[in-house]
Amino acid sequence: MPISRDAVLDWIKAYADAIAANKDYLTQLDSDIGDADHGVNMHRGFQAALTKLPGVADKDIGTILKTVGMTLVSTVGGAGGPLYGTLFMQMGAATPSKQELTLADWATALEAGINGVIMRGKAQLGDKTMVDALTPALAAIKEATANSASLSGALQQSAQAAEQGMKDTIPLVARKGRASYLGERSAGHQDPGATSSHLLLKTAADTWAGAS
Repeated sequence: MPISRDAVLDWIKAYADAIAANKDYLTQLDSDIGDADHGVNMHRGFQAALTKLPGVADKDIGTILKTVGMTLVSTVGGAGGPLYGTLFMQMGAATPSKQELTLADWATALEAGINGVIMRGKAQLGDKTMVDALTPALAAIKEATANSASLSGALQQSAQAAEQGMKDTIPLVARKGRASYLGERSAGHQDPGATSSHLLLKTAADTWAGAS
């Protein structure tokens, strides 16, 4: 079964719930190497996005994702707003007029979103950012697709790769963002953006587990 429009809406709602539940944790991670506002900002942005969903619930998936992205850009402070906003807007641009997504569609959307984040933030793998969770997650999706994995299996592999990428940020020295100002002192801390990105892909895998 493909990922339906309603399933996409359910995922966004589940992610908003995950951000709410992990708001203090994300803020604590950010207090170690950033501005101590990632959790608060992301929570504000996704609560705002939830208020927009009823108005686009009957629209195509591309419109839904772009609406979330635009809302994040306008409501989330710090780097999170532009980066997550770009992620969702580019995913939306890659899924125009779609009423459902295949695994290949999801991979295409995710790749477009990640490329947008990289262009916007100028970060690469190993810079200790959200890219460190997103990039291996995309690679896992592509590998799973090539191996004819089920949708559910591919999404779980993607979430696991994102989790490992998140953990792999701990020893890294930050080269982008506020954390880069700390230099060597940024090592030994898990990146908050990579953490919220892992949550994004984990909630997708959990929400869409029944589709295979």
